[in-house]
Amino acid sequence: MAISTFQSYLMYATGSGTPSTWLNMCPVKETPDLGAAPEPVEVTTLSDPARCFIPGIENTDQKTYVANYDKDQYDTIKALKGQEINLAHWYGASYANGVYTPDGSEGKFVGKGYVDVYANGGGVNEPVNMTITLTMTQNFVKETSASG
Repeated sequence: MAISTFQSYLMYATGSGTPSTWLNMCPVKETPDLGAAPEPVEVTTLSDPARCFIPGIENTDQKTYVANYDKDQYDTIKALKGQEINLAHWYGASYANGVYTPDGSEGKFVGKGYVDVYANGGGVNEPVNMTITLTMTQNFVKETSASG
């Protein structure tokens, strides 16, 4: 069954090892592709009638998220700069007492990397946005545990 981007969350946990507490970095407006096609490695020989390739390594291009600018959230994210942190993208949330709580019930993708943030420019009658950039050291992979 298909799902919507509704209830997509950028999550993080500080510290090394297996994180026990995930925190929602901030509400996001736009999300990137979580993976990438592997780079092709050419293996063509002089006896091949056409160029031949095998899959190489997956490119871990920077991942960018867009969010509404909020001073406190911006400062919290900026404070994480320079640290390799556990990162995740969760789909799904539980709803109770008028509040959505991220739970990853529709899928959890986990990785590691560095985070940075900057405020975006804008025009007349537009919200101020911020861009969150993830430089991945371990690209997102789907968590296969019973909880996700």
